[in-house]
Amino acid sequence: MEVNHVVKPNLQIRAFYLFFIILNIQTGLGILGAPRHIFQEAKQDAWISVLIGGVIMHVVVVVMVIILKNYESADILGIQVDVFGTWIGKALGTVYILYIFGVLLSSLINYIQIVQVFIYPQMPPWLLGALLILLIVYTVLGGFRVAVGVTFVFFFLSFWLFFFLYEPARLMDLNHFKPMLEATPKELLFGSYQAGYSYVGLEILFFIYPFIENKKKISMPVHAGVASTTILLLVVTVISVGFFTSITLEHLIWPALSMYKIIEYPIIERFDLIVVTQWAMVIFPNFILFAWLITYSMKRLYGISQRKVLYTIATLLLIGIIYIKKQTIISQFIATISNIGFIIAIVYPVILLPLVLIKRKLVKMKEKSK
Repeated sequence: MEVNHVVKPNLQIRAFYLFFIILNIQTGLGILGAPRHIFQEAKQDAWISVLIGGVIMHVVVVVMVIILKNYESADILGIQVDVFGTWIGKALGTVYILYIFGVLLSSLINYIQIVQVFIYPQMPPWLLGALLILLIVYTVLGGFRVAVGVTFVFFFLSFWLFFFLYEPARLMDLNHFKPMLEATPKELLFGSYQAGYSYVGLEILFFIYPFIENKKKISMPVHAGVASTTILLLVVTVISVGFFTSITLEHLIWPALSMYKIIEYPIIERFDLIVVTQWAMVIFPNFILFAWLITYSMKRLYGISQRKVLYTIATLLLIGIIYIKKQTIISQFIATISNIGFIIAIVYPVILLPLVLIKRKLVKMKEKSK
């Protein structure tokens, strides 16, 4: 397997689109439940944990960019083979694939659960799952540029949802934030850690780097995407803490969605139903990007046809949706993926950086000696 992956110009995208990819893929479902998990650790100082998490993500982006710029056009699969050798590199690549599949399955199950709770309590999970999987397969068959195009369009079709949080923001009780700065550094860091499901997706940069046309300009849009994710999560967390009592917030699974329940219009009695339906446009880009990543990685590592991999993924997803039903199992599954995601997206790049720098230095020394 070649370390550098040369992509045809007609399959590449501008670095500008990285902003929409990062923002969409990090927002997804993580933002819906993150305020509760952060509040359980940092209480009224949860907003500080969000800011700490944002700073950490920016540092990780810097690390990832340094790693990628040490290669002409390599992805994480090629970099790992270069640093660790073929067998270990491919094994680590397989771990990435399994992790991405776990993220995709957990996101699907989570969204299906939301639809069941808010709209169709009696709908069998497999039915909605099958419909979503068919859409995923159809879109991914169009290729990477189609997936990015859907992400770009759906961003503008769904971003308006966040502006309707003005009503719960207007009803916030500022006393909920008192006493301020009471959380210990340990609690603040654990609060940031609990937002791990919102960090999931940052690692996509490691995979799509060869598909970027103007690679020298990747830093700005990625940092802008991470900053926007942090701001959105900060706003939702602050409003959640100010709007709900501490007891209520600790027990709500999706506080962000619950806030929309108070919004009513003469012709719309249940605005939260519209939000749940429209949220499909927020989460669907995640589905197709993660599915495409798996097909691309399997072809890159093992030479298996992307179409065959896609159909296999679709079958496995449907099986997972059918058998993973209980709330306790779903919550445990999502928590596990969140913990793994924190290691892969945040910790691993920091460990990989010095190894890459040492490897590149040894290569240069070897070339000079010749």
